[in-house]
Formats: sequence, C-alpha cells, structure tokens
Amino acid sequence: MENMLAGIVPSFEEVVMEHGRSIYKYILSLVKHKELAEDIYQEVLLSAYLAYPSIKEQSKYKGWFFTIAINKCRDYWRRENKSKQFWKEGVYSYSASFEPSVIPEEEVLHKFSAEQMAEKVNLLPEIYRYPIYLYYYQNFSLIEIAKKSNLPMSTVKTRMKRAKERLRPKMQSLA
Repeated sequence: MENMLAGIVPSFEEVVMEHGRSIYKYILSLVKHKELAEDIYQEVLLSAYLAYPSIKEQSKYKGWFFTIAINKCRDYWRRENKSKQFWKEGVYSYSASFEPSVIPEEEVLHKFSAEQMAEKVNLLPEIYRYPIYLYYYQNFSLIEIAKKSNLPMSTVKTRMKRAKERLRPKMQSLA
C-alpha cells in the first residue's frame, strides 16, 4: 500500500530534482549574486521541505516553489533595506541647486548627530513621529508597527512616506 502511494505522490527529493535548477536560476536572476542566491535557495528548500506535506496537488509544485523563492528574496530585500542607516535611505535628498562638491557627502553625514536627527523627528506630528520612531529607533518592522498601532499596513506605509517627505526639508536646512 505504501509503495502505491509513493508512486502517486512524488517524494520531496523528486520534486527538488525536477524543479530545483530552475528555482535556483530564478533566484540568481533576481539577486544577481551567486553566494546569496545559494543561501536563499537553501532557505527556500528548508521552507518547502517543512510545508511539503500540506501540498495536495502535484500540478502546483512548481508554482509553489517559485512563490516561496520570490517571498524569500523579498524577505532578504526587506532586511537589507532596514539595515541601511536612516540618512543613507535618501531621507534628505539635496535640492538641485546644492553643490555636492562644496561639502563632501561623508562630511555632511558626520555633521549630523543622532541628537540633531532626533530633534527633527520630534518636530513631526505624532501620527508621523510614532511609526518613524518605532521603525528607526526601536527596529520594529512595518508589520509590527501595524499590529502595535492597530492600523492597516497601507496606513503605516503612507505615514512613513509622509513623515520622510516632511523630514526632507528639515534635513536640507541642516546642510
């Protein structure tokens, strides 16, 4: 009886042998870095292995693998973006009239202390200050901020965007 079922439902190894190479190439095309693609591919395999018993239809294996792969790439990109420093994120984009060669970027970045930036953030209205504070100073993810503030994710994203837009002129004035 077990042998009959094994013939009907392919093993995880068989599915990986069939689709693994195309999944890896897909990840590599997204991240453009061999070692990183290998790491993400390993994460995909682990997630797929843990969830494999829940997939009922064989025809969905390939699409299912690709969905896991893109989600793992997105997770990586989110982690990367979050790890960037607040000021490297483009919070203050300099106006076209500002001459970058007058003050080298490094010098400008060192000029701003964390206290000066915190002062500017504190000038924001509460609805914008709260998500900025949680994201940059408490290292909350956008999902965590949405849960903590009982707001939809789209509202949190909008408030973050508007807060950054309000911060840009304040940061330019410090330069």
